[in-house]
Amino acid sequence: MTLPHDYIERTYAGVLGKLIGVYLGRPFEQWTYERIMSELGEITYYVHERRGLPLIVTDDDISGTFTFLRALPDYGNHRDITPQQIGQTWLNYIIEKKTILWWGGLGNSTEHTAYLRLKNGIPAPQSGSMVLNTKIVSEQIGSQIFIDGWAMVAPGDPELAADLARRAASVSHDGEAIYGAQVVAAMEALAYVESDLSRLLDTALTFIPMDSLIRRLIDDVREWHSEFKDWRATRDKIAQNYGYDRYGGNCHIIPNHALIILALLYGEDDFQKSLMIVNTAGWDTDCNSGNVGCLLGIKNGLAGIEAGPDWRGPVADRMYLSTADGGAAITDAVTETYRIAEITHALAGMNFIPPKQGSRYHFELPGSVQGFAEDTGMDAKGRVRLENVEGHSQLGTRSLAIHYYHLSPMEGTCVATATFIPPEAIKMPGYELHAAPRLYPGQVIRAGLKVDAGNREIITARLYIQVYGPDDQLMKINGPQIELKPGDTGQIEWQIEDTGGLAIAKVGLELSTKERRADGTLYLDFLNWAGDPRAVFKRPDVGGTMWRRAWVHGVDMADPYGFEAFRVIQNAGTGLLMQGTRDWHDYSVCARIKPHLVKAAGLGARVQGMCRYYALLLCDDNKARLVKALDGVQNLVEAAFSWTPETEYTLQLDVQGQHLIGRIDGHVLFELDDVEQALTSGGIALVCTEGRMATERVDVMPL
Repeated sequence: MTLPHDYIERTYAGVLGKLIGVYLGRPFEQWTYERIMSELGEITYYVHERRGLPLIVTDDDISGTFTFLRALPDYGNHRDITPQQIGQTWLNYIIEKKTILWWGGLGNSTEHTAYLRLKNGIPAPQSGSMVLNTKIVSEQIGSQIFIDGWAMVAPGDPELAADLARRAASVSHDGEAIYGAQVVAAMEALAYVESDLSRLLDTALTFIPMDSLIRRLIDDVREWHSEFKDWRATRDKIAQNYGYDRYGGNCHIIPNHALIILALLYGEDDFQKSLMIVNTAGWDTDCNSGNVGCLLGIKNGLAGIEAGPDWRGPVADRMYLSTADGGAAITDAVTETYRIAEITHALAGMNFIPPKQGSRYHFELPGSVQGFAEDTGMDAKGRVRLENVEGHSQLGTRSLAIHYYHLSPMEGTCVATATFIPPEAIKMPGYELHAAPRLYPGQVIRAGLKVDAGNREIITARLYIQVYGPDDQLMKINGPQIELKPGDTGQIEWQIEDTGGLAIAKVGLELSTKERRADGTLYLDFLNWAGDPRAVFKRPDVGGTMWRRAWVHGVDMADPYGFEAFRVIQNAGTGLLMQGTRDWHDYSVCARIKPHLVKAAGLGARVQGMCRYYALLLCDDNKARLVKALDGVQNLVEAAFSWTPETEYTLQLDVQGQHLIGRIDGHVLFELDDVEQALTSGGIALVCTEGRMATERVDVMPL
């Protein structure tokens, strides 16, 4: 595989196109064309404010697209990834009835049905087969809405994209749903190297059966396009011949795939016009719009998105991925683009070098701001405008220009980006956002700065974080500051101190002048943090609820009545109450736990989801075990250990490289090296199998 020279930028445009399309269509999802025209008119821009809804939302189209693709790195980035491995990825990142999917029930929601098959031991692709789930259930739209990522890891290779799409779609779908997904994936992959829409369609059709319904509807829509100049006339023909009344289930792929083709043909290669058509046409607007936006983003790049109104400004790259990997939930289009690019390079056998030494915020893609915005919740009164610009970087080619106005010692300004659930997303309608913070005490933040040479005043720049404090109000904690003269470059470094169990919600920069009021520009070259945490997780003295929300609840219940700080209840199977990120590597996790009526209870380390972790457990057969969960649970070592319910035991699990040490009440019980498929990073968890356990605090310390 040879990657196009502009592969990363085109992928970024595809990710942005997906986000813009979903955010645009979400507020009126499943509306009819008639209702849209009556209440909203043609959809030419975001309408969320007219409906009293937030723009940036958790959505299955986004969470599924960028999560299920993790099957590739989780299984070694091999081109021969299997449906069964992708199905295991579902089980790892999905929390039942909470994340990613529409939980509509067995036989009603296609994805919920497939998840239950997987959970009950039926592997993919049988989990999605129409033999098991019926033709109607297996041919709904979900296969298509999750498919874009598989195309973006196969740039210029529509055959590979179609094959990956088939494997991924078969986890939950079958028949025409797979063919529709293959068409979209093949078109998107070829769009990296081919600009002609007819060639994209012609090539994509070679990967599906000649007698398929998807092929017939595409031929029909193309014929109607040649016959009717007005897209509305063709939409009417689609409604008559392929409408919802003809196809059962809640959201069949056939009508919605037809609207994607309609928008592409009549959109005349214009991003705004195509999104207008696919959204105004109705039905599953966010799904169809997301696929159209992604395809046109890849095909026409950032210039195509920017040719119309300001789609990017309100989005500011922001996105949420609500999964069992809570530390990756608060993310952005740039971060996900580079994750895709890393996978693509691995599939191509190429070395991948992340920008600016792997910095999280690097602004190397044109127009990117990675969620940074003026922090209006602060007391600062200066005004600010953010702009991604070329140059002013010691490590790369671009930087984030912070243009400030009326700055003074008394009237500074603050810019920040979210590291945890922001206030506006706490009570989000629709899909709930399950997330853990990205930043923790003990980790070291570094920021690279440069002051514009044309500035007149010395600038003071200070790092800060915000935590959820009393009544879940944001509370600022100041870090170190640096003074920079015009033309100066510099770095600030700060090791975050203990927050008393409060979750870190934002990281930012506060700017002020040393003497007089001034206008000017400061360039943020990069912002990054590294290191393992030194944190105490407990019930904070100041109250609030966000400290508890920072734990991702992969359990049936977590302290429903507030007795202990952490009371974990799991009715069946194994549940995990999770905290932390994939950035954690070598550390010790310790807690004084109290098992009650429980089959097994203990601590998890290097937790990467519901099915990938190490755990030190007290088990109901009077044994202690050190286990590894990875496509099943493996007992690494066990020993006799008699324990009594309602008695506290101090469990400690150390993970350093391949070396694992398990302690109970200060005594080393297990010590070993896991030399086969070792888990190398991940967060922590309280692990509970069928019963109840509790603790008042959990300590994490670096090794």
